[in-house]
Amino acid sequence: MSEWIMVLIIVGSLLLLFFTGLPVAFSLVGISAILLYFFVGPQALFMMVASAANQVTQEVFIAIPLFVVMAAVLQFSGVAEDLYRAMYRWSGALRGGLAMGTVIICALIAAMSGIGATGTITMGIIAMPEMLKRGYNKHMVLGAVTAGGALGPLIPPSVLMVIVGGYAQLSVGKLFMGGLIPGLIVSAFYCIYIGIRCALRPQDGPALPLEERGTLKVKISDLRHVILPLLLIAFVMGSIFSGITTPTEAASVGALGAMVIAAIHRKLTWTNLSGAMLLSLKVTCMVMWLVIGGGCYSTLVTVSGSGKVIADAITALPFGAMGIEMVMLVIVVIMGMFMDPVAIIMICLPIFLPVIASIGADLFAMMVLFCISTIIGYITPPFGLNLFYLRGIADKQTTMKDIYRGVLPYCVLQTAVLMLCFFFPSIMTYIPNLMK
Repeated sequence: MSEWIMVLIIVGSLLLLFFTGLPVAFSLVGISAILLYFFVGPQALFMMVASAANQVTQEVFIAIPLFVVMAAVLQFSGVAEDLYRAMYRWSGALRGGLAMGTVIICALIAAMSGIGATGTITMGIIAMPEMLKRGYNKHMVLGAVTAGGALGPLIPPSVLMVIVGGYAQLSVGKLFMGGLIPGLIVSAFYCIYIGIRCALRPQDGPALPLEERGTLKVKISDLRHVILPLLLIAFVMGSIFSGITTPTEAASVGALGAMVIAAIHRKLTWTNLSGAMLLSLKVTCMVMWLVIGGGCYSTLVTVSGSGKVIADAITALPFGAMGIEMVMLVIVVIMGMFMDPVAIIMICLPIFLPVIASIGADLFAMMVLFCISTIIGYITPPFGLNLFYLRGIADKQTTMKDIYRGVLPYCVLQTAVLMLCFFFPSIMTYIPNLMK
């Protein structure tokens, strides 16, 4: 069989299953089982089991359920509502202040959850109605909530980076720190854009009336709800940066700390705790099924030789090393428009890792760029995941066209940050190089 016919069968059959609506994990496992049996024979099933076991038993993946528990407990304890209340009063005096504050809260939620959907869904429910009620431009609001939520896979602790680190055999702690400055730059760009837009068009983000801003005493009182979550984030990230703990150990401390915060707020009830644990179970099972499917598909790509064929074709492109790196990032962005980031990792990394090695690129920097590219895909039309998360919680008058229109400026800003990090990789490597 021709090598390219084999590649076409492997890639085409997978895409066909995706378009039927079959879950990504089951598509990966199913197509791997069928084609491995065809290429190898009955022993293919043993190969799949061995590959899946090797993937899911990596110690670093223990951090995933722990970080998810941390996020879920904080979510059920009402921390997001407290953060928004404080932001509402402190930033409401500025034009566009509520939208800028929403972006900042999304960044904080990202630092507590590591998942792309959490900020969009939470702020879509809490902040979006408040901004629209006060006359904020609808498209600006939709874009801010959608794009702000996409910071989850980039700002540490990122579940996506845990998976990338485990798969590429890189330090997860350093990947966390590598995404910190780019994540803060993206957040700053969002806020600057909102500020400039509302300065030029005050009607797009009017300041709050004086009676709604609260006194200084009330504002300071609201800050007490912010201190504990910020301390928890600082401790988790600081312990990883200083080398005191591994990401897995920091995740366990974070989960325990979240329960302590919930208890202090008198929200550590059996109902909230069981709801948080059930949510954590669902998210962790989803992620680990994708990891299993990715391990199986990686085995198929390796055994069939199709990965080498595609890698050789990419390496042979006449664009030079930087041009080839750019091609890989564009592929990730395009795939992000249609599928889950974890699925992209499992499909692309078996092909991209040999390419990165052959062109002599910095693997660490490329993996951080890889994660930045996925957050662009999260909000890029037509099928970015966060677009549909927001549509699911928006009112009936909000159309997908409204969301597309609102999110486009934020796509441009994210792309600008990707280019900035691509041409100036020290943005990503400066803090990791300081780590112990």
